[in-house]
Amino acid sequence: MAERSDVPPGLTGGFRRLWARGHKRAQPAGKDLAAHDPTRPLISTAQLQGLFLHADAPPALVSAFADGVAGLGGELRGMGQRLQAACADGDWLAYGRAMRQLIDKYIRTIPDEPVPGSDTPSESEQLRGLLHHTLVMAVESLLREDARLYQQTQQLADGLKAWQPGQPLDGLDGQLKDLCHAIGQGSHEASDAQELLRSLFDLLLENVGELLEDGSWLHDQIAAARGLLAGPLDRGRLEETRTGLREVIYKQGLLKQGLNESKAAMKDMMVTFVERLDGMASSTGEFHDRISFHAQAIRDSRSVAELGKRMEDILEDTAQLQRQALRARDDLYAVRAEAEAAERRVASLEQELQSVSNLVRVDQLTEALNRRGFEDLFRRESSRAQRSGQPLCLALLDLDDFRLINATHGHLGGDAALRHVVAVIRGALRGSDAIGRFGGEEFVLLLPDTSFREALAIVERARQRLAQRPFLHENERLVVTFSAGVAMWRDGESQDPLVERADRAMYQAKADGKNRVAAARD
Repeated sequence: MAERSDVPPGLTGGFRRLWARGHKRAQPAGKDLAAHDPTRPLISTAQLQGLFLHADAPPALVSAFADGVAGLGGELRGMGQRLQAACADGDWLAYGRAMRQLIDKYIRTIPDEPVPGSDTPSESEQLRGLLHHTLVMAVESLLREDARLYQQTQQLADGLKAWQPGQPLDGLDGQLKDLCHAIGQGSHEASDAQELLRSLFDLLLENVGELLEDGSWLHDQIAAARGLLAGPLDRGRLEETRTGLREVIYKQGLLKQGLNESKAAMKDMMVTFVERLDGMASSTGEFHDRISFHAQAIRDSRSVAELGKRMEDILEDTAQLQRQALRARDDLYAVRAEAEAAERRVASLEQELQSVSNLVRVDQLTEALNRRGFEDLFRRESSRAQRSGQPLCLALLDLDDFRLINATHGHLGGDAALRHVVAVIRGALRGSDAIGRFGGEEFVLLLPDTSFREALAIVERARQRLAQRPFLHENERLVVTFSAGVAMWRDGESQDPLVERADRAMYQAKADGKNRVAAARD
């Protein structure tokens, strides 16, 4: 009876035994006490119901199932954490394997314990309903485009629905294994096809870039798209890049309109200039003819009065020619002012477009350099280091247990953590140092004019500062740490092998216990 007293009310049958089994393993005695985390209580029935209350879509349902299992104790909690990690990564093959192991190791070994005189379904029936719901709402939706796997999932769901406690699970077990195997094969095929499509698109962008002139704004847009293809296809990064490119396209449209207006103004100015020249030529010809007429009339004049009249006519013709010349000059000045205004608009739009193009070098979430911006900076700093002979160091940082932050506090909490990390680390760096985001929770530091010993000290200072400065998210203080590897640049070394050496050191820091800095030894 003592064993049953710790079981939350409302749990019956097989789930009660699952609870008791996990509770026993979560609370061992003596030296095994380390296996239990006292800061994480076992999930209650109300919490379990709350997880599935709004799980009406495949991603939410799959995540809720993983969180529910992770709320149990002992080995079941570990199994749930595996389901959570697979769900966060979108690794449905791993998720299927974990579900199969869950069924094979725990669920099939639990005898049904219906409660006498109660209409409440037994725990095995509840679990059957949850698995059926998972297959119908989640797996079927994910496989809807594959007719064969979709039909196979439906058959398994129908068989699971018809299964009754006490019946053998051999047939369903085989169907589930076959489905997981087929999903694994399909996942590999889809991954290969996606990789081929990405490489094809990258090749197309590379060819387009070769056709562009140096300095074209399209180079930045193509570089941003290629950088996106090179990393994991994160929805947030895709949306950020799409928003940035849309703004660039909008600015280009304004620039094109400004160029068209400038061309039209220049055309009008040239047309007006030619027309005025033609008018002046005609007027000059007429004036020449009038002057010849007046000269002959002066020669034929018989009196001073006639000469005076001729002089008045000459002055009037001269004044008229002058007025025409002044009008032509004023018209040309006006058209030139319009052309200059159009040119100023074009120059302003070019400056705005250059500013927007520069945004593709910065990560929009954290304001750190993105991969493109960091690669440009590395090329400049490595060239300078080669000329000056000064040392150059690089550090690769990976946040510890960041997936748990995302799983516990959602993507908003994860985004807040990333911004906090960049702000704190940037405060620990010098003015000449730079931080870039390589994707996800991975960051890279570039430390010019820095010896290897100094670089280790700078990164260690940043690590300590971050560990000592939690941030507040939804009234909860969260601590973020990182593991880092530091490598020193070799003369003539490109970025990739340098990053690889720092990456190996970073993984060594992870293996040594996380929240530490390791030096690259090779």
